[in-house]
Amino acid sequence: MHSRAAAAATPSSLPSRLAATIFPVLLLGLAALLTTSLIAPKAHAADASTAATAAATTHTLIIDTDPGADDVIALLFAMASPEQLKIQALTTVAGNVPLAKTSRNARLAREWAKRPDIAIYAGAPRPLLRTPIYAADIHGSEGITGVKVHEPSQALAEGNAVDYLIRTLRAAPEKSVTLAMLGPETNLALALTQAPDITRGLRELVLMGGAHFNGGNITPTAEFNVFADPHAAEIVLKSGVPITMLPLDLTHKVLTSPERIARLRGLGNQAGKTVADILDAYVQHDMQYYGLPGGPVHDATVVAYLLQPSLFRGRKVNVEVDSREGLGFGQTVVDWYGGLKKPANVNWIADGDAQGFFDLLTQRISRLP
Repeated sequence: MHSRAAAAATPSSLPSRLAATIFPVLLLGLAALLTTSLIAPKAHAADASTAATAAATTHTLIIDTDPGADDVIALLFAMASPEQLKIQALTTVAGNVPLAKTSRNARLAREWAKRPDIAIYAGAPRPLLRTPIYAADIHGSEGITGVKVHEPSQALAEGNAVDYLIRTLRAAPEKSVTLAMLGPETNLALALTQAPDITRGLRELVLMGGAHFNGGNITPTAEFNVFADPHAAEIVLKSGVPITMLPLDLTHKVLTSPERIARLRGLGNQAGKTVADILDAYVQHDMQYYGLPGGPVHDATVVAYLLQPSLFRGRKVNVEVDSREGLGFGQTVVDWYGGLKKPANVNWIADGDAQGFFDLLTQRISRLP
């Protein structure tokens, strides 16, 4: 997820080479995809360290990601919580920067967290249909702000992320796997259109994406992750899997402060310093552009929701994506008041406990080297 990019705002036709390979299969499963609803969490704050919370919130987890500064923080956050988040793999997608760099950055996060047990699969190198866009102006040319990058020693896993998702979800027990999605939703959209039956293995999708009350951050109406591949987002929203979305409506309320960053830096471990260095650089754009007192850590809210959903509150609503060329391209159209009388397909998170979030993040980052 990024905060604003100077990118083309309209889709373009797909090159014939890709059209001849990927997208005939893309069209096969679209008509079979349905919508469903998800129960919204109750609104109350709780102690992040309580055993009851830990026992109640455990996930067999795959994280789909496009690192990205805030993605890296989210990955460290998740990898520091193995008793609750049983990470099966990371899958990478082009988004904030091209696929080669998002895949390298995911491998860096794995290296920094000392989690060599987690496999990383590279996925889609471009959106389904639209012109690719990136956010290097926010995340830097390498995709991570404030720290030096290098080539990690541990390689990617053999095989493609889309194939991994299909294989793993088909073999999983019914409704057993949670998929956290921190970037454009291309990988899952491709998997769903090739193998619609994989929804059986999914327990829940938890997505960082979209905007309603807040307005967009790449256009006046669109949030980057959805705008980067709105056709993929359409497919995912019609999948019939329970979905929770953490949009800009929430993330622009969960802001850093000098004190919150200082607590991370003061942990005394390398991970705390790394997160603080990333944030010091990353939040400057949003603070200046929006006039905010701090900056959002968008994708890390997904991990906090998985660990402690009681920090958040939302509402079951119908959400659709505008994929038509024009001013609304990539907009998430949220029927907050139910005026359209359509079935709710999303648990839309509109508010959360900002201090509770940063307390939880700091506590978990303190566990890392």
